[in-house]
Amino acid sequence: MRLGDVGELGLLAEFERRGLAVNIENDAAKLPGGWVVTQDALVEGVHFRLDWISWRDLGFRAAAVNLSDLAASGAEPEGLVVTLAAPSETAVADVVELYEGLGEAGVPVIGGDTTSADGLLLSVTAIGRSERVPGRAGARPGDVLVVTGPLGAGGAAFRAERYARPPLRLREGRELAATAHAMLDLSDGLAADAGHIAGRSGCRLVIDLERVPLADGAELDDLGFGEDYELLAAVPEAVAGFTEVGRCEEGEGVELLIGGRRVDLGGFEHFHPSRRD
Repeated sequence: MRLGDVGELGLLAEFERRGLAVNIENDAAKLPGGWVVTQDALVEGVHFRLDWISWRDLGFRAAAVNLSDLAASGAEPEGLVVTLAAPSETAVADVVELYEGLGEAGVPVIGGDTTSADGLLLSVTAIGRSERVPGRAGARPGDVLVVTGPLGAGGAAFRAERYARPPLRLREGRELAATAHAMLDLSDGLAADAGHIAGRSGCRLVIDLERVPLADGAELDDLGFGEDYELLAAVPEAVAGFTEVGRCEEGEGVELLIGGRRVDLGGFEHFHPSRRD
């Protein structure tokens, strides 16, 4: 059996079954004392292409996608630990520009490592603190589903052979975390990420796609692409300033509706980079 056969979720489930990893169901790891830690890596040719993105935007993106996980945890960021692997012929000016992009996220780099490699890899660990981490497992029937902003920007940008700058929703995450029963960031597509909450919480998420705000230039199919980095939260009642897009019910899985009719959207599957279904 290969990684391509089981996918990311299957691999994580195997780790848990074997006792090789614990408590890995949420966007970030919750530690004693309110500390929250998350880590993500960007690999050239897999997550980005340098002919589509500038070094500065790449740095900001690497910071933002990690801070998005902290936002989903209701955390206040404290710092970033950055590992850079790059070919020895990389221009110093480019690396400086990349770190300037990291700095644009407003969170200091407090450590890390550098090493040589055949291609570019940027791995960031974001560290923060949170009074309350909603996680993915607490949604319950009767909850309202809300999002923090328009979706589809990632898919629309990809169709234009570029990358959209991820939003920073740290303030919104802290606000929602005060009451949310479950929350995550939308990185793998609306249906796929909603499925994470449904699966962990043991309920069905019903989403009315006509109520989902679309980013400029986005189409309905772009909701399945992912890389939006807005937050999806299950809250006990609607929250002012956030768009209500659905509800939680008894049952399982995710139901997407347009005009009361069921529709399907793809989603990103790790270890299947080209698979969106």
